[in-house]
This record gives sequence, structure tokens and C-alpha cells, in this order.
Amino acid sequence: MASHPPPEPSSDSNKGWGDQEEIHVSSGGVQAYTDDDADCESRRPLLLGTPAAAECYSVSAAVLPFLFPALGGLLYGYDIGATSGATISLKSSTFSGTSWYNLSSVQTGLVVSGSLYGALIGSVLAYTIADFLGRRKELVIASISYLIGALLTAAAPNFAIMVVGRFLYGIGIGLAMHAAPMYIAETAPSQIRGMLISLKEFFIVLGMLLGYVVGSLYVEVVSGWRYMYATSTPLCLVMGVGMCWLPSSPRWLLLCAIQGKGNLPETKEIATRCLCRLRGQSSPDLVSEQVNLILEELSYIDQEKQASFSEIFQGKCLKAMIIGCGLVFFQQVTGQPSVLYYAATILQSAGFSGASDATRVSILLGLLKLIMTGVAVLVVDRLGRRPLLIGGVSGITVSLFLLSSYYTLLKDASYLAVIALLLYVGCYQLSFGPIGWLMISEVFPLRLRGRGLSVAVLVNFASNALVTFAFSPLEDLIGTGLLFCGFGVIAVASLVFIFWIVPETKGLTLEEIEASL
Repeated sequence: MASHPPPEPSSDSNKGWGDQEEIHVSSGGVQAYTDDDADCESRRPLLLGTPAAAECYSVSAAVLPFLFPALGGLLYGYDIGATSGATISLKSSTFSGTSWYNLSSVQTGLVVSGSLYGALIGSVLAYTIADFLGRRKELVIASISYLIGALLTAAAPNFAIMVVGRFLYGIGIGLAMHAAPMYIAETAPSQIRGMLISLKEFFIVLGMLLGYVVGSLYVEVVSGWRYMYATSTPLCLVMGVGMCWLPSSPRWLLLCAIQGKGNLPETKEIATRCLCRLRGQSSPDLVSEQVNLILEELSYIDQEKQASFSEIFQGKCLKAMIIGCGLVFFQQVTGQPSVLYYAATILQSAGFSGASDATRVSILLGLLKLIMTGVAVLVVDRLGRRPLLIGGVSGITVSLFLLSSYYTLLKDASYLAVIALLLYVGCYQLSFGPIGWLMISEVFPLRLRGRGLSVAVLVNFASNALVTFAFSPLEDLIGTGLLFCGFGVIAVASLVFIFWIVPETKGLTLEEIEASL
């Protein structure tokens, strides 16, 4: 069985938070220096330890603990892609197969955005149930919500039932996008954690592409929209069965025991067995060091009490909240939904023969997104999070100002708009797309991770809704060119935020990241 030893500790400095703290590497390993932390000396042994034995792992054993949670992301992306074709089919008098095909703009909006509203509800639910149920059970519930929502939508006898199905599917999205990155982060070896969580974004894009392809196959079939939504049901079943089979997160199990929800020695033994499965190791001695490291961190920071709402906005969790919520907020308000909204128009203006077919345009952009996300997946654990964010967001900024110039000054230069569009999509998938989800799964302290991440996911979907609903009124008010210029200014602000606030977490275990904050 092939196993991988841990790499040398990263020499990247942990940028952000001014001069309050730095992470260095010396011959002894990773060290943390915090000017405002009176307990730094007692913290140092945790960071000095090199988790060599604990981070040995088998590649084959790491596949399924990533794959089944990542299906939650694939189902999210599939809904985005399939809905673009489903609305065309549903509103067609020829292919709808219903008597209620003549939908108003409000009804169409409910079909398209119903899953987004459900995701907002799911994010709120996640705050309540995440730490009670654990990551694995939350993903099982997400798969059930996905399945019921897809079946209700596909078999809907009327518009009202269809909207209920869209909401239920959206609740599954909210739960899955909360629990999946958390489960992957807590179970993945630190050497490949960044790659695996970024690969979840790859699965989202893959799902979108799959949705576009399925949509193009059924768009001219009577009741084709029913087939589009029903196609996701086998994946829902695979996800649910797979999550039932996987072990619980060892970190969550130990947290529950520390908080008095179980017998600590017994739970430690269960957590060790779970970690053995996750690492592909037959001997508990090979993973016991990491279990002890987790317990050491939990005991140091007084984890006995459950987290209160106010604690999320205090101390190191406040730092994590600013980092995580800031990233997902800028991820949306730099105009990502709006730029893609104009994709078909921009390609049509450039004279592309297939641009009149919205489905083909979507497949083209989906392939570009898939390729660039694949590049990010391959390099994130080698280059680090900050270089990808800074480089990618710089490209986003340039592309937004180019689009602004096209709509205000250079309306005949359609090639410029195409270049800007492709640059935006590529740079987004190198930076905000995968790295935003990666960072929010890494930076929150274990005791507050479930609730903190639920707030970050809520901010993500709320920001998406804000941009989606505010775009048209703002476009009418100030014009498309000025609106894209405004997005460009926000992108500049996000660059400043990344440079000064966002730390580098490459090569660090979750306990080392928590200690550094």
C-alpha cells in the first residue's frame, strides 16, 4: 500500500493581521510568535511538533472520504447547469408537457432562484444542527433533501409543488456546502488538504457542465425538464449511501467527548479507529500522535463548554470570521453572477457562430471553468493560497475594467470583451472559486468551526442573492459600463483585503492553523 510521508514544513510567512503574529520555520519546525498572546510560550510546543507519523497516509484511502462529500458539490453545480435548460423547456408551449407553461417573470424567478432561497434556509439550519449531528450525518441529511427535492421537482403536477421541490433541493445545497468542505478538511491529510477541498470546486464546475450537457439533450423533448431534474437522483443515492459508510470526523468525535457528550477514553479509541480508516493504516500507533495532538489543542483552549453565538465574534474566531466571510463576500460582489449573465451577449457580438445557442455557450464556458479549476487543484498545495488569490484577483480586476471600457468607450472592439470575459472566468476559477471554499474550511477553530462556517456559507449565498437581484436595477440606474467599473473598484478593495488580512495556510495542520490565529 503506497503511503506518503509528510513534506518539510512550509517556509511561507503567514501574512495578515499586521505585525501581531508571524509563522516561521526553523530547524525545529513551525513556530508561532504573537505579540498580543500572553500564552505564546505554552502554545509553542504544539507548533514545534512535526506531525510526521500522524500525517502518513494512503492515497487510495483518501479517495472515498473526499468523493462522497464532493458529490454534494457536484449536485449543487448540476442544479445550476440543468436549470438553465429546464426553464427553456418548462416555458415552451411545445415541449413543456404542462398546462401551466406560461409562467410570469416572478414565477420563472422562483424556479431559477428557489434553490438559492432553500440554500439560505439550509445555511441557517446548519448553524443549529452542525455540532449536534456532526459532519457525516449532516451530509446524509443533505443527500436526503437533495433526493426528495429532485423527485418532487421532476414529478411536480403543478407549479406550487415544483417550487416546494426547488426549496427542498436548495436546503440540501445549503447543508452540503456547509458540511462537505468541513468534513474533507477535518479528515484529509494536511499535505493534500488544499488540493482535495479545491477539487470539490472542480466537482461543482463538473456538475454545472453535466447539467448543461443533460439540458442540451432533453431541451427539445416533451417534458424534458422533468428528465433534467430526475437525472440527479442516482447521484443523491450514491452520496447518501457513501456517507453512511464513511467514518465520522475524528476531530468532531473528540470535541464531543471533551464537551462531556461521551466517555473520553472510549471516544479516543473510536476516533483512532476512524483515523486509521481515513489514513489507510492498520496500526493505531501510526495515528495516535495526531489524535493526541488534537486532544492537546482541545484541552489547551478550554473546549468543555459549547460555543455561544457571541463567541463567534470574539478572539481568534473573529479573525477567522473576518477572513472567511470577507473572502466569500468578495467572491460574489466582484460581479461573478453578472459577468456570466452577459456571456452569451458578448460572444454574439463577436460573431461566434454558436453564440446564438445559449446552451452551447454555457458548455464552452463550463469547459474553460473546468480546465482552470483543474490547474488550481494541481498547484494550490505547491504555490499556496495567497499567490493564487493575489494573481487571480488581479486578473479579475483587469478584466472588469476592460469590460467597463467596452461598454462605455470601445463598443466596436468586441474582441476586447471576449478577452475580458475569458480572462475573468479563468482567473475566478484560479482564485475565488476554489480558494474561498478552501480557506473557510481551514481557518475556524474546531469548537466553533460548525457554526462559524455556517455563517460564512450564509454570507456566500446572501451575497449571491444580493448581486443577482440588485444587478438589473443598478444597470438601469447607472448603465452597464459604470456598473462593471464599480465591480472593478470592489475587486481592488478585495486585493487589499487579501494582501493584508488573509494568511497562508499551506502545509499546516488544522491544529497549527488554529494555534497561529
